[in-house]
Amino acid sequence: MLRQFELIEAVKAYDPTADEALLNRAYVYAMKMHGSQLRASGDPYFAHPIQVAGILTDYKLDTATIVTALLHDVVEDTSATRDDIAEMFGEEIAVLVEGVTKLSRLELQAEHTRQAENLRKFILAISRDVRVLLVKLADRLHNMRTLQYVKPEKRERISRETLEVYAPLGRSIGIHSIASELEELAFTHLNPTAKTAIERRLEALKLEHGQAIEGVSGEVERVLSEAGVKARVFGRQKTPYSIWRKLQRKSVGFSSLSDIYGFRVIVDAEDDCYRAMGVIHREWPMVPERFKDFISTPKSNNYRSLHTTVVGPRGLRIEMQIRTESMDRVAEDGVAAHWRYKNQSYGFDREAMEKGGGRDPLQNLRHLVQVIEHGEGGEDWVEHAKLEMYLDQVFVFTPKGKLVTLPRGGMPLDFAYAVHTEVGDTAVGVKVNGELKPMRTSLQNGDVVEIIRGAKREVPADWRSLTVTGRARSAIRRHIRTSERDEFVKLGRVALQQTLSRVEKTLAEVSLKPVLENLALTAEDDLFEELGRGRLSPSSVAETLFPSLKGRLMAGPEKQRIEGGTARLFVRGGGLTPGVTVHFGQCCTPVPGDRIVGILEPEKGLTVHTIDCQTLADFADDDSVWHDLQWTPQAETDAVAAARIRATIRNAPGVLGQVTTLIGEAGGNIINLSMAHRQQDFFDVDVDVEVEDAKHATMIMAALRANPSVDSVDRARG
Repeated sequence: MLRQFELIEAVKAYDPTADEALLNRAYVYAMKMHGSQLRASGDPYFAHPIQVAGILTDYKLDTATIVTALLHDVVEDTSATRDDIAEMFGEEIAVLVEGVTKLSRLELQAEHTRQAENLRKFILAISRDVRVLLVKLADRLHNMRTLQYVKPEKRERISRETLEVYAPLGRSIGIHSIASELEELAFTHLNPTAKTAIERRLEALKLEHGQAIEGVSGEVERVLSEAGVKARVFGRQKTPYSIWRKLQRKSVGFSSLSDIYGFRVIVDAEDDCYRAMGVIHREWPMVPERFKDFISTPKSNNYRSLHTTVVGPRGLRIEMQIRTESMDRVAEDGVAAHWRYKNQSYGFDREAMEKGGGRDPLQNLRHLVQVIEHGEGGEDWVEHAKLEMYLDQVFVFTPKGKLVTLPRGGMPLDFAYAVHTEVGDTAVGVKVNGELKPMRTSLQNGDVVEIIRGAKREVPADWRSLTVTGRARSAIRRHIRTSERDEFVKLGRVALQQTLSRVEKTLAEVSLKPVLENLALTAEDDLFEELGRGRLSPSSVAETLFPSLKGRLMAGPEKQRIEGGTARLFVRGGGLTPGVTVHFGQCCTPVPGDRIVGILEPEKGLTVHTIDCQTLADFADDDSVWHDLQWTPQAETDAVAAARIRATIRNAPGVLGQVTTLIGEAGGNIINLSMAHRQQDFFDVDVDVEVEDAKHATMIMAALRANPSVDSVDRARG
């Protein structure tokens, strides 16, 4: 454990202006508040925040971050409050401590539903100040280093959480040194057998090629020096977890991996990177399609380097990473590499970062924040979040040369929505490198992508399968929800207008304010949407507006509605004994004129079905429950009934409105509507329509069949 003076000296070594008194106060306060608390290892608890602070001094972070590290658990685990922190250490530190505390309370659980919500809050919290994430990563790193003292079941959960969330977040802001150690520690606990197997293979490779590999660095340095390029060359071995991931991702054998051993070539200036690459390519054959230029097109976490694979000295395939000292620092420490002493103060140097080609360190999380703010959630959202944090990237260009970064596997719609939501919503096709391509095309590094746009905002629902980014899928869902809402609003308006017309009223003549207040709705369109979706009936709204009409609107001014309470008035025949409940089957919605039969069941009573109802097959072996029924003359002349009409219609703007208009013109009153099986071209719709009899229902269906946008229409039969 770092002693107090050692921590102060470590900070003062890179920040001579550090507030020594503030650091001392925080160190003592943390020890005092945690007091006699112990960790699972038996060590004093206050050793943990001190070690976390020590990790962050290795990254030369500002005083406020170091103090936050010292205090990051006091609000969570002691009697200290946020106000106490603000009073003693200032508002900036109080805000940072509060942010880390919130993350601690959101430690992800195994249950997917909780995980989705917690990950959502987690991303929102860290997207506001990168220092919150830096402290949390250091906190998790120290906890992982001591995870062997935790119970096995908890150990597995924490390791999986580390691998799925914290390590990818670390990589998203470029802190590969922390992310890599987190991955190795988690891998040790989650899959020790695989790790041991890979380590054994690496040891065998070292015995086989060890001497040859040791000589590569010197030989590369010599070749570069003779060409006038000053460079420092050193080798490194891939970590077991990175090898494991590549074996999984590429589905290849261990021997097929060409970059188990890699070499870094560190030069003085950016121009020297390209000179060194030219020298290396002239000296040793380059492996085709293994060259990547992350200097001209940096990764979104500001990583910059040249990558190439060559058949090097002694015939070994080796990967070379060529970069400057500053690029190497960013490659290892990411956003933490940009804290420095400038203008008599120490802090994050955004200007220097941007001058070196860097971008906002948290921009990787911005897309996820946009997805969150548009209301996405659940397991699907979690998968998008992990996908975008995990996947490698491809770099593609607009026709004007603007760089767009996408996850590997990204498709044209991902590109379109990355450019602008409007571009995605109006996309109808794509040209890749000047050629028309399917929308399912996976984009490759260097592709020039041109989105062909239509005049209307029309996004088929199944286009979600042609995307991999959460941003694109979220936008498509949002567009579909908006389009559906517009359709339901139109439908609800027509349904209410039809009902009001029966009492010689129009929407323009009535105020819907009483209904909105009664239902706690804020706008008329909200009411129309509820009507269109079938959550409200037009008659109930009309009765709220005109209480004197209660009980009369559903069947019109002169006719009575056929329903369970009045069933005995409309049907007759066997089974209608006193005391037996009679109701109409919702599976087939019988109307006068249909051939009907009754099914008598204990406790349920007599259910009236049409003779061709599919439900009747369930009673085919029991003649005792069947009863012949007929309609009464009253049903034929003085009643209306609800018939369920099932139609398959074209999925295009305005078609649903045409259907409802046709039903209204044919004298039908829509009382409910539901949609299902919505596809790119067609979807099914069930409409409950008040009709006079079976002939009336047949006439309405004939009118619908005449519409070219209606593929099929029939009565629902079960």
